[in-house]
Amino acid sequence: MTTIQRRSRNSGPALGQDAFLDVVANLVAILIILVVILGSRSQQVIEVAKLEQENSAPASAMMVNEDKIKEKLGALQAETGRAVAAFEESQRLEAAIKNSDQVIDVMARERGKMIDLLEVVKAAWAEKQKELDQSKVQQAISLSAQTVAEKELKDLQATRARLEKMPEQVVAVAHLPTPMAKTVFGEELHFRLKDGRLSVVPLDRLVEEIKRDFQRSVAGSREGAMESAVGPLQGYVAKYEMNKSREMVSQGGQVSSATRIELVGMTIEPLKEPHGQPLESIIAGDGSQLDIELAGRNPDRTTITVWVYPESFGEYRRLKEHLYSRGFATAARPLPTGHPISGGPQGSRSKAQ
Repeated sequence: MTTIQRRSRNSGPALGQDAFLDVVANLVAILIILVVILGSRSQQVIEVAKLEQENSAPASAMMVNEDKIKEKLGALQAETGRAVAAFEESQRLEAAIKNSDQVIDVMARERGKMIDLLEVVKAAWAEKQKELDQSKVQQAISLSAQTVAEKELKDLQATRARLEKMPEQVVAVAHLPTPMAKTVFGEELHFRLKDGRLSVVPLDRLVEEIKRDFQRSVAGSREGAMESAVGPLQGYVAKYEMNKSREMVSQGGQVSSATRIELVGMTIEPLKEPHGQPLESIIAGDGSQLDIELAGRNPDRTTITVWVYPESFGEYRRLKEHLYSRGFATAARPLPTGHPISGGPQGSRSKAQ
């Protein structure tokens, strides 16, 4: 009994101390909560103040730059207007293109129809022509030809009238008499006309030199083809080829061996080019070789042969006129360019005119 009472007396102050501690703890918790609330509210107030400050600064800047903003806004509105106008114009052009394409398609279809119709008409016309009377067809053809002929007649009449009104022009044509060509059997002189230069060709003298060379070749023992040359005579050299052979001949009933020499061919060329005198000085009569060769010769018994190259055909015409005025007949021997004067056993005599 005593023990229980002692315990109850000792438990009274302990319970009062615990209550006090609970009150203090509650007050501290309340204070902490108030501090936290005040801290959070203070942070919100600071952020609101900063936000208001930040918002107030751009507002003042915008007020300062209001004029520039208005200008930019006006420029932006103008660009927007132009863009809208360009877009509207683009839509208009696109619509026009679509309309044009539709028109082209319609016209293409119409053209196809017209082509088909034309082919049908052509076929019908061809069938109709077959059905027409042949006499009518010939009449239509004749009428068409008559129309063309009448037009040509009118043109010819107009041309004739124009020509009749023009003064007459008399053109004198120089010509030389051209008798029938005849073979030359009299005296013959040879000349060469090349590059407008005329030179004497001592053909007869060169042939005599070749004959004398033949006689010297008879004494030799060599046989077969041989080449040789004679000259120069008046600036010309004759190169020739001869053939020497031994043959059996019958004479007076007796058979004997004989030497045969024949000319195969020859060419005559000057030692150097150009050779001869200009035709201008010869026609002028400046003491030319032509005058020397023609001196004392009878024109009726003398023929002049001119070996002429293509580039000197015009000069040959003038030379022929000059010789004709002096009474001499002329024979032309055209030579190809680059070819020398040549001859052989089968050669022909000149034809004089």
